[in-house]
Amino acid sequence: MRAVVADLAGSRIREVANEGMGREGVLRFWFGESDQVTPDFVREAAMASLQAGDTFYAHNLGLPELREAIAAYTDRLHPGRGAAHWLDRVAVTSGGVNGLMLASQTLVDAGDEVVVVTPAWPNLAAQPAIMGARVRCVPLRVQAGAWALDLDALLAAITPSTRLLIVNAPNNPTGWTLSADEQRAILAHCRRTGTWVLADEVYERLYYAHDTPNGAASSFLDVAEPDDRLVVAHSFSKSFLMTGWRLGWLVLPAFLTEAVGKLIEFNTSCAPVFVQRAAQLALARGDEITPGLVAHLRTCRDTLVPLLQALPGVELAVPKGGMYAFFRLAGHDDCLAVAKRLVREAGLGLAPGSAFGPEATGWLRWCFASREPQRLIDGVDRLKGWLAGQARL
Repeated sequence: MRAVVADLAGSRIREVANEGMGREGVLRFWFGESDQVTPDFVREAAMASLQAGDTFYAHNLGLPELREAIAAYTDRLHPGRGAAHWLDRVAVTSGGVNGLMLASQTLVDAGDEVVVVTPAWPNLAAQPAIMGARVRCVPLRVQAGAWALDLDALLAAITPSTRLLIVNAPNNPTGWTLSADEQRAILAHCRRTGTWVLADEVYERLYYAHDTPNGAASSFLDVAEPDDRLVVAHSFSKSFLMTGWRLGWLVLPAFLTEAVGKLIEFNTSCAPVFVQRAAQLALARGDEITPGLVAHLRTCRDTLVPLLQALPGVELAVPKGGMYAFFRLAGHDDCLAVAKRLVREAGLGLAPGSAFGPEATGWLRWCFASREPQRLIDGVDRLKGWLAGQARL
């Protein structure tokens, strides 16, 4: 076994979830997914595809019809170039995580330097490490519970020796977002250093501010030149309620598309046709899914965050994007131990911040994508009771 594989850390989120296995009545907010099922019409499209016999291989890069739909969708969100511009820049992948891994396989050699903005979903740093890269983390800074980018520090960390920058915004777990001006500055600097940018933008549509014309978070695609060294990863999981379907896509320079297609052949061959048919309909009827989902998530966020902020010792800022409240409790710095105790002693399942990088040690992530906001209220009541019990000890 390769040493880098042997040394991979296990998921601390799973470690906490294992504490809840077999326990009745635990309120589970540890995983990053909504508890709403995929809409009926999307599921029915998959079933119709199976009934029609769509059980064979597809093109490595995805069904032409789905790629055309993704290109049109991309142009609606990032207008100005036309859908035809995007069509030969789209590669359908077996989930967003597969797309991110394909990007690392395409761009990173052993020994390359990769910079990752953290805290971040652990896969973002682990994937280039698996490829043998030297990973450097540039942490966001915290002020009054809000996470922000030290742009000067990031740009200083990116040198001509930096092969790849990986950035996730809107960010899991913090809810931090990038401004268009910051994206322009990052791209301009990376052009000078010859550095590739891998942007994980799977939460682009889960955005709650009102400062963009399309309602989505600012994207690198809005400010990039056509041949910039930029790869953007997307997924059907979050914005279309399709986490278990494992389907995503990459937007990349046209000259990379064929190479990524070859890598898809050696990884998964192709995404299942019936899943792609379902995704095609999800895009066609996306206005029946995403706007309502975002409105519901805003309600969930605005239910949970004030209740948490009212608890003694809680540090938390309102997230602009994503589906997470990221907070810390004064005097409870061992977040992994706290998360496990909350499962056992309060029936409350949260993710430990240390799962997302050492700079997030002491923090907890609460996924607020709950079908019933009352579950969030009940969860806060459990946390409040647990904190009161700790204060009496």
